[in-house]
Amino acid sequence: MADSQEGAPASGAVPLPESLRTFFRVDDVRHDGDRIRYVGESLLPERALLREVAPAFHEAGYEVDFRSTAEADVLVAHPHGSGREGIPWLNAVMLLATVASTLFVGAYGWYYVPLSTLTEDPLTLLRAWPFTAAVLGVLLTHELGHYAAGRYHGVDVSLPYVIPFVFPFGTLGAVIRMRGRMPSRKALFDIGVAGPVAGLVATVLVTAIGLSLDPIAVPDHVLRESSRMIVFNNPPLLSWIAAVLGRDAGASVHPVVIGGWVGMFFTLLNLLPVGQLDGGHMTRAMLGERQETLASLVPGALFAIAGYLYWVLDKGLQESVGLWAFWGLFALFIAFNGPATPVDESELGWPRLAVGIATFAVGATCFLLVPVEVVG
Repeated sequence: MADSQEGAPASGAVPLPESLRTFFRVDDVRHDGDRIRYVGESLLPERALLREVAPAFHEAGYEVDFRSTAEADVLVAHPHGSGREGIPWLNAVMLLATVASTLFVGAYGWYYVPLSTLTEDPLTLLRAWPFTAAVLGVLLTHELGHYAAGRYHGVDVSLPYVIPFVFPFGTLGAVIRMRGRMPSRKALFDIGVAGPVAGLVATVLVTAIGLSLDPIAVPDHVLRESSRMIVFNNPPLLSWIAAVLGRDAGASVHPVVIGGWVGMFFTLLNLLPVGQLDGGHMTRAMLGERQETLASLVPGALFAIAGYLYWVLDKGLQESVGLWAFWGLFALFIAFNGPATPVDESELGWPRLAVGIATFAVGATCFLLVPVEVVG
């Protein structure tokens, strides 16, 4: 076995676990920066090989990927978190842009600050800081739940990327990136469920705070000039929180409550058991490969909701028919990619299964047939 040194890592250590010697014939070892390439021939199919060798590499602090070329098979090992050094500039720029977009949307759309006032005194945007804190608070708490669980399991995860947007919330949500192989079904479940659990806790707190604040009155000139308005109907969870607190969750609420509404709606969508959504990861970990059967039913169920609203309840596209139809198409698209595939297929055990079932049950309280409608 040759060991060609091409920019070898400072440690000089080459992990060569016994499982690799057993299932992969190593002809050459090459260093490429902090990556180590094992060139040779696999004695197992790709998935079986990774299932055998990945745990030992993971314990040594490395992720491992498989590549096959016309000349040879190659295993590529790279340290956990490689490429994450330095300041995450893109994350920071996107966060600042989203703070600006949510402040503007909050001030103009939810605190009813006239555009002329915002132009004359941009600092007036800061009146909407509670709205921004509520919306970004629930979204970032959700994503940081994933991040913390990923780091705990040694999975290479990025910091959240928050996506700026326009009305009605000033953002399209937030995502994180997971790189490398998922070590086990337990890790996949923990990372998948950590976001919804953390996000739901933040959502309940934000909703309770918002309901304790006095509503923002809609100015007369807005009522006179607006021929149409967007109505966000209350999911059961929001109504139950209001009932416990003895507060009115009617049409007029403080903008902070909208942060809670956003948290509930995004949690509901993320728990759809399909693709790379949280629900897809959770059900893949809970059901194994049977998850694919469940995921195949999701687009049809969403199209059925849209059809029921349109043909049975006589709702229009702006009364959530278009919303569910869009998510049906989106679910159909992401279903082809599927969730992450864990290396270790050991079953979860009842404690994690119970947490998963409870999370889906609470998420179901965020559902209603017509969450959003545009009325005259």
